[in-house]
Amino acid sequence: MDIEDPSAPARTQTRVTANNHPNRGHHTGGLVHDHTRHTTRFTVIGNHLVQHAELSLLAIGLACHIQSLPPGARVDIKTLAARFPEGAIRIAAALRELETHGYLRRERTRVPGGRIITRTISCNQPGRRAEEPPAPRHRQQPRRTALPAVPKPAYPSPELLRSATDVLAGLRRRDPRLLLSATEAEHLAPGVAAWLERDVPPTAVHEALTTNLPPAPLSRPAALLAHRLTTGLPPLPPYRTPEPPPPVRHPLQTCETCDRAFRSPEPGHCRDCRTAVREAA
Repeated sequence: MDIEDPSAPARTQTRVTANNHPNRGHHTGGLVHDHTRHTTRFTVIGNHLVQHAELSLLAIGLACHIQSLPPGARVDIKTLAARFPEGAIRIAAALRELETHGYLRRERTRVPGGRIITRTISCNQPGRRAEEPPAPRHRQQPRRTALPAVPKPAYPSPELLRSATDVLAGLRRRDPRLLLSATEAEHLAPGVAAWLERDVPPTAVHEALTTNLPPAPLSRPAALLAHRLTTGLPPLPPYRTPEPPPPVRHPLQTCETCDRAFRSPEPGHCRDCRTAVREAA
């Protein structure tokens, strides 16, 4: 390696741009890399720093050293001057270079107790602040639509609904895909009760709900059962046909004109007085 002649006149230092860098282009000789892959104790440094066209070599080396330090390490001028032989004045100048080009930032922060400290932040990519890690995404369950409505029994006795629930609980023994939740069974039980109320035996209801199921996986077995309970509902036996409701009997009111009693949902005039008023009008 050549030894610098201290008696030689100092050469004027010139800055080179990226396109005019002496290592650009194809050469027959020059640098050859003999690299071994690092697996531990290494730091990733960007070429935008180590090949920076405006930073001094001391500033580049100092930035590489700072980026290799662990969080919390002291990087003040006094500590760096004790570590390197360049001295406090040259190190201070190099730190100012790094601040000018965005590789260092200094922030004053108030800590608990009221004391104000200065923190030095090393930026491995100037202009891009470290992004906070995104908040964990909670997997959203797909919003399911409500189950289709099912028929209702005319007389939903507790015994009838209990028998209907037993029918639903036994479906999974015929086909494991028909395993229902408690909420789904509660929704479907009135539909099964409407079948049982029509003198359909529980075995027949079981058969109607489990026969000719599609071979593909069932995405919503409860919806399929609700559809079958509605579309296949048998008619009521003749002796079970519900009677029409009795006529509504309104309360007695007193006519505001003739004091006669009459039935009406609201106070007012009797029929004769209303007729007289209309004729007079």
